[in-house]
Amino acid sequence: MYKKRKINSRSIKSVCYAFIDAANLFYGGAKSLGWSIDYQKLLGYLKEKFKVKKAFYYAGVELNGFPYSILETKPINLNKLLAFHREKLSGKLSEAKLLISQKHIQRIKFYRKLEKFGYIMRLKPTKIYWEEEKPIKKANCDVDMTFDLMRYMEQYSQAVILSGDGDFAVVIKYLIGKERKIHILARSERTAKEIKQLAAKKFMDFNYLRERLKYEK
Repeated sequence: MYKKRKINSRSIKSVCYAFIDAANLFYGGAKSLGWSIDYQKLLGYLKEKFKVKKAFYYAGVELNGFPYSILETKPINLNKLLAFHREKLSGKLSEAKLLISQKHIQRIKFYRKLEKFGYIMRLKPTKIYWEEEKPIKKANCDVDMTFDLMRYMEQYSQAVILSGDGDFAVVIKYLIGKERKIHILARSERTAKEIKQLAAKKFMDFNYLRERLKYEK
């Protein structure tokens, strides 16, 4: 169980946390954005611009048989998950399954790199749903992110929310009512009008940061 920390209101006066909804902000990757993000630059920007102390990154991850339950209190161990997938590669796999396993390994390596940069990973196992006989993979992290926004509310005075998902309007409105300063950094074309209205002048279009945050090989 998580223990609620008692924090003096003076101590959070200048504390800022960032909450990153990867599915909303980075959906489609470079194909959707038109450019690749340098995540080390992104974290550096958040620290420089908003003085962010902690940056939480919410995303889905493929388990493919890895023993883990969301009922466990500990987060997914990426090193063990990587070893699990690598062991699978040592067996006999069809060409299709080989490509899938390699893809999973690349994703896990990417998440491990984010950890090394300093992001706090909030990974949720993806689930498969079938629509018209086609598999649809989902890992909706909205509830997890909302939970953390509320759970850590007594630890920060400001929050940068990197998402334009309209489902967050209720919690954003509540936080503003509790005198938390909320900044929204999201892609304008993927941001609900309610979010823009709540953020007002504290809304920033992520697309304008292209030259500052793009990844250069």
